Amino acid sequence: MAAQYGFNQEQKDYLAELLKDENNSMWSAVLYGISYNDGEIVTVALSQVGNVGGEPYWSWYGFNSRVEWCACFVSWCANECGYIETGVIPKFAGCVNGVQWFKDRGQWQDGSAEPVPGMIIFFDWDSDGETDHVGIVQKVENGIVYTVEGNSGDSCRINQYSVGNHQIYGYGVPQY
Repeated sequence: MAAQYGFNQEQKDYLAELLKDENNSMWSAVLYGISYNDGEIVTVALSQVGNVGGEPYWSWYGFNSRVEWCACFVSWCANECGYIETGVIPKFAGCVNGVQWFKDRGQWQDGSAEPVPGMIIFFDWDSDGETDHVGIVQKVENGIVYTVEGNSGDSCRINQYSVGNHQIYGYGVPQY
């Protein structure tokens, strides 16, 4: 774009400064309204909104064909940030396993908690005590939690729920 708009050297230098990795949190705040101290996973998740079918996520995980891919999506986003390698978020394909990982480490809050961006949100659609779905908390405003979820209607979407909604099972709290 710099070439298309005919940027001079000074403008190119400013652009290079703005695009440095150290400014990612600023861009997360400007572009996505993320003010949490580590919005990297949210930024990665938001960049995937619109993907249909989940092939990049379930194939990255190691599956040869389509599976229920919400947890693969969360794991893929975590991997893109280096969080699996550093042990901040587990690589998991099943929601139940993800919940257990966070609980085992004392990094769990139940569904009545008020989440913050970057938390991993787990759902129990059937109210049977088993988690059925997972996503990433984007933000919380006016009692509404906004999420980025993979495999929501077979696509990556932004969804919203009332804080404390009975279908929210709880939250994994990564130690970023």
